Formats: sequence, C-alpha cells, structure tokens
Amino acid sequence: MTTTTPPSGSRPLIGSLSPSRAADFVSCPLRYRFRVIDRLPEPPSAAASRGTLVHTVLERLFDLPAAGRTLTAARELVEPAYARLREREPAVEGLFDGAEALATWLDSARDLLEGYFVLEDPTRLSPAARELYVEHVLESGLRLRGYVDRLDSAATEQGVALRVVDYKTGRSPGPAFEASAMFQMRFYALLLWRVRGVIPRELRLYYLGDRTWLRTSPDEADLRSTERRITALWAAIERAHRTGDWRATPSRLCSWCDHQSRCPAFGGTPPPLPPHAAPGLDDSAPTVCEADG
Repeated sequence: MTTTTPPSGSRPLIGSLSPSRAADFVSCPLRYRFRVIDRLPEPPSAAASRGTLVHTVLERLFDLPAAGRTLTAARELVEPAYARLREREPAVEGLFDGAEALATWLDSARDLLEGYFVLEDPTRLSPAARELYVEHVLESGLRLRGYVDRLDSAATEQGVALRVVDYKTGRSPGPAFEASAMFQMRFYALLLWRVRGVIPRELRLYYLGDRTWLRTSPDEADLRSTERRITALWAAIERAHRTGDWRATPSRLCSWCDHQSRCPAFGGTPPPLPPHAAPGLDDSAPTVCEADG
C-alpha cells in the first residue's frame, strides 16, 4: 500500500531522504556517503536478516483471522518466511554454518515474536495498513519517504485517530538516546500529516529484544519542529557534498559497520567520489532491515 503526495510542477526534486538515511548522516556522515553516494554493497548479516524475517511474520500474522493470531501461529510462520527470504536473498543461506546454526537463528526469531506477544494482543487489533509506503515532497523539493510498519486507525467523535507502530528487533536505547529513537517516528508522523492532513494521535516503538516500548503523542508544534530539523539536516548533507567533507564519526555503532576497511578512523581510505555524484537522491526505497537498525 502506498500513500503519496506527488511533486508539483513548481517543485523539482532536489533529493530524497528516508528516516534510515537521515539517521545514518546524523550518526556518521561518511557512512551516509558510502551508502547513498557511493552505493557500496553491504553483505547480509544475521541480525539484519532476522529483523527482516520477524517483520515479515508480523505483517503476515494480520492476514489471519483475529482469533487465529496466536503465538503458535506466529511461530509456524517463521520457516515459510525464511524460505521466501532465502529465495529473495540467496546470500542469507551462507550466514549459517550448518543446520544447527540455522535452527538456533530461527529459534531466536521465535523468541523475538514471543516478545511481541508480551507487548500487545493482536487478536484485538484491526490494522488499517501494514508496510505502508508514504512519501511527500516539501516546498523545497526535498522528497521525504519511508515505510510504516503498521498504521492503526479508529473513528472518533473528533474524526479519525491514527496510531503509528514500529517494531525493532534489538533492545531499547538508554534514556540519553530515546529522543533520537523517536525522531524516526516523528518523521513518519510528519509524512502522514502532510499527506493525509491528520496528526497521528500516538506513536509507538516496540523493542522486541527486551520486551519494552516507547510512546509519544505528537502535536503540530512537534511536527513543525521535526520538519525544520529535517530541512537543516538536508542543508548539512548539501554542505558536505559541496565541500567533500564526509567525515567519519566513530561511535559504538562502528562495530556493526561494513565499511571499516575504507574508514580513516580505522586506517582505511575512502574510494574516490563517483563522478557527478548528487548529494543524496536515495532512490532506493528503504528496506525493513534498514529501518530496523
């Protein structure tokens, strides 16, 4: 399902930005460059592939009748979902050294699904959309885009009430990082507001790894502030493009980065910039595992 606001003739596209790529630039401009400007390939990882698998199961779970959305049913969806993942991304099979390692990985996905059932009861829900692609072009010509894991909708006396739900298969961030985690949710809320004219009543971020969640209720001031932040972030991306200053920002996230061999912080040398590189059109739609980082 797709919700989109087409660009007008007076708004030529200057670039495209998703929550995942925005988070990349904030955490490390050089990683953003490697992913968006250089488009360097990244091999699949067990953690990211498991995130894709769990998201697929949670999406398919709501295809079942309400009474059938049980933990047992979710567990039974794991192996078919893995078969589809393997067909789509054959390299994922090479992540496991034998049947025992694969079985352990599949069990870890089932454990995360059990965490989901601790957080909410899917038999009581009727989502309006799952894996909803939303995009909107700002007046500047910057296209915002993203996938919403789940959108709940309910009719109220005041109109339609929306709730945005996102699943993370990792553990929840510490208090110092909660605001950064919720930026992605406000990004989605801004998109929905601009496209549908409705400010979501609630944003929920589920962390299946430690079975906890974050929530917030945005207002118009929050979303206008988010739009200003995105505009400033894009200005910083354009500045990095003009100056060539795609600096590395070492952090704990470096342990999960595929580009350490090219990173100056680890003694590497970045490849030359591609000729006529744009500051970041980000034409590839964000994937589930990107959004689950």
